[in-house]
Amino acid sequence: MPVSRRGAALLGAATVATLGVAAPAAAQPVTTDSVLAWYDTTAAAIAGGGAPTQVTNSRTWAIAWLAAARAQAHTPSADGQRAALAGAVHQTLVTLVPTRRDSADATLAAELAALPDRPQVRDSVAAGRAAAQRLLTERAGDGLDPASVNTAFPVPAAAPGVWQPTPPQYAGATQYGNRVARPFTLRSAGQFRPAPPPAIGSPRYEADLAEVRAYGAAASTVRTQAQTDTATFWLGSSLTLYTPILRAAVAQSPAPVLERTRLVALFHVAAVDTQIATSDAKYTYQRWRPVTAIRAGGDATWLPLHDTPAHPDYPSGHNTYSGSAEGVLTALIGPRARRPYTIGSPTAPGVTRTYGDWHQPSAENIDARVWSGIHTRSADVAGIRLGEDVARHVVRHATDLLR
Repeated sequence: MPVSRRGAALLGAATVATLGVAAPAAAQPVTTDSVLAWYDTTAAAIAGGGAPTQVTNSRTWAIAWLAAARAQAHTPSADGQRAALAGAVHQTLVTLVPTRRDSADATLAAELAALPDRPQVRDSVAAGRAAAQRLLTERAGDGLDPASVNTAFPVPAAAPGVWQPTPPQYAGATQYGNRVARPFTLRSAGQFRPAPPPAIGSPRYEADLAEVRAYGAAASTVRTQAQTDTATFWLGSSLTLYTPILRAAVAQSPAPVLERTRLVALFHVAAVDTQIATSDAKYTYQRWRPVTAIRAGGDATWLPLHDTPAHPDYPSGHNTYSGSAEGVLTALIGPRARRPYTIGSPTAPGVTRTYGDWHQPSAENIDARVWSGIHTRSADVAGIRLGEDVARHVVRHATDLLR
């Protein structure tokens, strides 16, 4: 399948012209593909020893794979690019996820055993390590460590429309510090800040709230089983849910190591910048969650299908991530997969869903957060648009980013 014209124009035909997709198996088999070997090693390291904050783990992905792409740009041979990938990802993982060093060491040993032992390969491994170390130094103190991300948020005085802690835990807000973290490409966290949410009492606001009240209630009598299943499937971490989607794109691409490495790098750079922009918007508007609004309107015992995350409603973070992911994949690959791909969900064990494009997961995410009772539709739609805006910006600036 050809790359979209927009993607080729933004990133350069030489970079993306051979990207494509095909279908993966539902499980992830052992592979001799270097890019997939390091992809799976990165994913396993983060799943088994990563940070408690999603954006911190997105940062690890971004540093590892962006460093690899930068080192590969100066290594023309296929073996050299494979070696540079190994050096960069290994160096990043042993630094940022040290508890998973054994698995990173094992992948490195396997990769080096498969490569010829000659100076160019050894130099490329060293170049990858050096690129990773430079980027780690460059990103030091960027505010994306867990403690900085979850800087305490002083709860504002209760007022119509203003966020308050939500039942049943009434926990303090999270991700407040994320809004002042240093992005990879954005000029500021608020560069693409969405317009304000619908005014309290406006027709759009009332329609949003009525929809959540009816379809998102724990005891809803109108939500179908299929809608409940969709809400449950998309409940988990966006990083966890999208890791197999990006893997499908990487696994199915006939492109060489360099182009597939760049795809992973740009995806996660956009994910980090999107999460920073999301927190900026959330804490600028501080919009209350549906459960707070509905209870304030007189239904004092109303509860959502799923517990409400501890941060403001607008925009939806799940949907900003979806918009970013869809934007990067569409720009660099095109809107559709060559053949269907299948993913699972940690919040729906044993359940899989199959998709033929990158848009349907976004569409389901919009509905899912309403049917979970935890977001308004306006917050979901605004989230998709914000993620798409950041993705376009990242891809547009890819040439400078990848140097």
